[in-house]
Amino acid sequence: MPRMFGRPVTAVAVALSAVALTAGCGSGSDDAKPDAKKSSAPPAVHAQGINPQPLSKVKQGGTLKMAIHQWISQWNSYQVDGNQGDAQSIVAQVEPSLFHYDAQGASTVDKDFLLSAEVTSTSPQVVTYTLNPKAKWSDGKQLSWQDFATQWKALSGKDDRYLVADTSGYEQISSVTRGVDDQQVKITFGKPYADWKRLFRPLLPAPSIATPELFNKGWLGKVPITGNSWKISGYDKTAQTVSTVPDPNWWGAKPKLDSIIYRALDGSAETDAYLNKEIDYTSAIQPEDYKRLAKSPGTDIRSGARWDEVHITLNGARGPLQDLAVRQAVDLAIDRQGIVAAFSKDLPFPVTPLGNHFFMPNQQGYKDNSGKWGSHDLAGAKKLLDSAGWKDNGAGKPRTKDGKQLTLQYVLSAGSSTSATDQAQLVQAQLGQAGIAVKIQTVPADDYFEKYVHTGAFDLVSFRNVDAIFQTLLYSTFQAPTATQIYGNYGRISTPQIQQLISQAAQTTDQNAAIDLYNQADAQIWDQVHSIELYQRPQILAVRSGLANFGASGLADWDYNAMGWTA
Repeated sequence: MPRMFGRPVTAVAVALSAVALTAGCGSGSDDAKPDAKKSSAPPAVHAQGINPQPLSKVKQGGTLKMAIHQWISQWNSYQVDGNQGDAQSIVAQVEPSLFHYDAQGASTVDKDFLLSAEVTSTSPQVVTYTLNPKAKWSDGKQLSWQDFATQWKALSGKDDRYLVADTSGYEQISSVTRGVDDQQVKITFGKPYADWKRLFRPLLPAPSIATPELFNKGWLGKVPITGNSWKISGYDKTAQTVSTVPDPNWWGAKPKLDSIIYRALDGSAETDAYLNKEIDYTSAIQPEDYKRLAKSPGTDIRSGARWDEVHITLNGARGPLQDLAVRQAVDLAIDRQGIVAAFSKDLPFPVTPLGNHFFMPNQQGYKDNSGKWGSHDLAGAKKLLDSAGWKDNGAGKPRTKDGKQLTLQYVLSAGSSTSATDQAQLVQAQLGQAGIAVKIQTVPADDYFEKYVHTGAFDLVSFRNVDAIFQTLLYSTFQAPTATQIYGNYGRISTPQIQQLISQAAQTTDQNAAIDLYNQADAQIWDQVHSIELYQRPQILAVRSGLANFGASGLADWDYNAMGWTA
């Protein structure tokens, strides 16, 4: 379930069954079709394929049909069960996003919501937001400083009754106060915070999150109040569709489309749904899908570069993986190069194993910190298991200790793509060579995150983190869990050293110094085998040729007001 529609810049877990769905506005080729000959590198960091068109060439009206990958029950994207891509993306369409991002990942103030936002003091750090007085919520109230204050209260981590996915950034705020009037906000940080632009994006209305009860349960099954150019017009659980339409009370430029319909589909059903014209775009990254989609009449293959990584998360809070030696043995027994080769054999450019949890290879700061944990060393894996007391019972047999077999549960979504299923089976075979039995448990797509990943009912899972352009967006992924909060650290693995490094990096406004701290933390994350990075996932999308300002946007946001059908 990728963070796809509206591209809020937040790190989010994405099931491997999900397609790489992104879009935005900007320059770039919209019809570069991959061919059998591999080029030397994936698209540049700024690459896009969105069929950019001036608004004069986009007709008024029409419907855009998209897929989501499960029915959404929790719509509060800041709540731990709402930290899922489909919910986050649709909420970003209907709630205020104070900044928007271009193809290079550079941010600018969204004038529909903000007249200005700037650092007005450095000691202490104070950020002053001046809201557009025209900006209103769907209940008729103006956006105000109280919305900021209420959101900070909920996300600060000071009250564990708010079950939040991520407190990073908010916990460093010391106060949120009224400025010259209700439409000016002064945010004071107790410690410097470099990535302040990622906070309050989206901004939520104070009345809908003012208490733990409202925060945790007030968004179940619905978005209670909206505040953007679009609003949700219907939820049809029977048809598994959510519909959005332009809000007639919107104060900015009128959207071109009349409606957007999201339909819950398993990833395995999307290619047929596209070919049957039930949806208007889908992933073409799987070789078997690409062959069918590329020859479909009226279809563009649009490609771009995105912050998008595939990894395996290990659960360090239960069973054999509580032992660091066993986690390290799992790491060494997994052949990352073999997994990458199986995934990329028919792609138009080479894919290599990823060596960093914070940076993509096409980002400033990237460094391969995997060291020995990035290599395939079956003998080393066996040696670690021997020393951990797991008896070798011979080829093809699970190791044993204290009468128990060394068996791990790999949880897989029923909607998984072929590559995700192949990956699970490869891991099963690779770990089996070390005497580690792997049972693949396939679970309903709608339950995958809510009932398994979020609750820790797994030993191994694989999903994606996407669009973490700001490294602090990954803070919660590696944050030390507490007795009542796991944040985004589903494997529950951290150390005081990792926590200290990522906290220090978040407070460091010198970019080079922050990069160094993140890379120090990354080396320790590899040592602890929090998760095993596999590869950066490229964007290859099949899109209706008549769709403009839409497709593979790389690091950019979508512009819902500009996307539409060409006249």
